[in-house]
Amino acid sequence: MNRRLARLLLLGLLSCPAHAHDALHDQRLPTIGAAPDFTLTSQDGAHVSLRGFRGKAVAITFIFASCTDTCPVLTNNMARVQDELGSAFGSKIAFVSITVDPERDTPEVLKQYAENFGANLDGWAFLTGDLATVRSVGRKYGVFARKTTAGDVNHIFLTSLIDPKGILRVQYVGARFDLEEFQRDLLSLVDESK
Repeated sequence: MNRRLARLLLLGLLSCPAHAHDALHDQRLPTIGAAPDFTLTSQDGAHVSLRGFRGKAVAITFIFASCTDTCPVLTNNMARVQDELGSAFGSKIAFVSITVDPERDTPEVLKQYAENFGANLDGWAFLTGDLATVRSVGRKYGVFARKTTAGDVNHIFLTSLIDPKGILRVQYVGARFDLEEFQRDLLSLVDESK
């Protein structure tokens, strides 16, 4: 990774709204603020907006389908949590994965990527759009991406949890966070809305 990109990534991490929490002491997840809305295109070619998920806890990640390193780890981990959530997944909890490589990640490519990981598309949307819109959405969530000369995309890994009212509550940094905590946090957001 070159120095300029390293500085960009560090600056992004320092300026993004990522908030950790202490699961043993906090009764509720922190509140960051209103989650930035967006409208993008799903793996099925449909327009999907964040506001369409109101009433559900939502986990938003940023990936790209041709990634061979960290994105598959993150997507696989989320698929494991999807399976653990049982009937709450889709009905009360949704996942959204937004590509950082919209030039290559067409709806068809994202649909195949989702199928490769056993994603339940009744509760998990894989989204793309034009480059400017995708970059804008990423920046609003603290995710900065840059295409390398080799064609890969270096980007910050943040997974954002949004409560059923559309409030950004917490962000996990990286792709190898505690999956049990992630699942508990999602379920706690559902419980808060009862």
